[in-house]
Amino acid sequence: MRLVGRRSSRVAVLAVLAVAATSCATSQQPVGEEAAFLERRQSAAENDIQVAVAVPSAAESKRLFGVNLYARDIQPVWLEIDNQSAQPVWFLPASVDPQYLTPLEVAASFGAGKPGGQLERALQEKSMGLFIGPGSKREGFVFSSLDEGTKAFLVDVLGVEQELTSFAFFVPVPGLRVDHREIDFASLHTDEQLRQYDETQLREALEVLTCCTSDKKGKRSGDPLNLVVIGYPEDLYRAFLRAGWDETETIYRGSLWKTAKSFIASGRYRYSPVSALYVDGRGQDVALQKARDTIHERNHLRLWMTPMRLNSQPVWIGQISRDIGVRFTKRTITTHKIDPDVDEARNYLLQDLWYAQSLGRYAFVKGNSEAPRTEPRSNLTGDPYFSDGLRAVMWVSGDPVDMEEVEFLEWENPPPK
Repeated sequence: MRLVGRRSSRVAVLAVLAVAATSCATSQQPVGEEAAFLERRQSAAENDIQVAVAVPSAAESKRLFGVNLYARDIQPVWLEIDNQSAQPVWFLPASVDPQYLTPLEVAASFGAGKPGGQLERALQEKSMGLFIGPGSKREGFVFSSLDEGTKAFLVDVLGVEQELTSFAFFVPVPGLRVDHREIDFASLHTDEQLRQYDETQLREALEVLTCCTSDKKGKRSGDPLNLVVIGYPEDLYRAFLRAGWDETETIYRGSLWKTAKSFIASGRYRYSPVSALYVDGRGQDVALQKARDTIHERNHLRLWMTPMRLNSQPVWIGQISRDIGVRFTKRTITTHKIDPDVDEARNYLLQDLWYAQSLGRYAFVKGNSEAPRTEPRSNLTGDPYFSDGLRAVMWVSGDPVDMEEVEFLEWENPPPK
């Protein structure tokens, strides 16, 4: 999912459409066991508007609606909008998902019978209405595309004078075994290990960091460490999720089976496991990926939180490459063939975060000796790569940053290609 920043005011036609939809049935609050997912609700308030959201898991959704929505790649998102202002407002469901489904559309995907059937009525009764009168509250579900791991979305509320109030949410969804949730970042490094740097000191330290990833024993060099990310874990996740990156499942029987099915059918597995690479004897703390049409093609990256701090913010060293194929091996189970131009993948990430308004500042720093196209190096699986030897340094932001406000620090300039 691509989650962008605060949007400009909608044109008047949106208000007209919202008024036309005020005849929707009033939704009903889940009760009993059905309401367990509400214990994970998140809320935010602004301009006399309070919004609460929650996302049920696959099992919870089945209990709520009596059908397996997740199996159809449909994910219900529960919302409650409390309009404490003196004017009516309209909820814009396209803010949650521009390709949201209507209750009738969801019912049709299950082959529901004639109009007005039991499933159709249940979906309509529990759906979220658009009109919220002054001093009133409304709640219900929007039926969105499936996002496992963490659901990132906006909730936009439009006032009578085109005033738009926008809320951003990042909601963990039970069910996906996400790798980074097993890491306790607060205790990853001791107080004695932490080192505070200013920008000049940080630049010097980044230039002498190890050049590459390695195998578990540290005896063989792997992919180059070609990126640095600066930011707190929460800001890092928000920045990448806003840019449409997906989390990664741990390697276990279920994820390997899904990987195998996607491999055989050339399907798309957004959360496919990433094999471990090592820095200072430690496997990656976070792996993220952006899948393309099939499992054979994706961009993926690995990040390690270092003990370095800049203005108390963690400094992460990382590796990114662009996958252009996949194969099974005896040693690593599955592996991807990478695009040899690893600088292109590095530069892509910089652009991607910029366009997603997730980037505050950036720079380039020396960090590896050059690997010319005519004399490429190889990673652990034997794929060749070439590079100018620079690392991209990116200050990420959990809140949207206007593109023209992004700052470039002239530490190094990549050579023209």
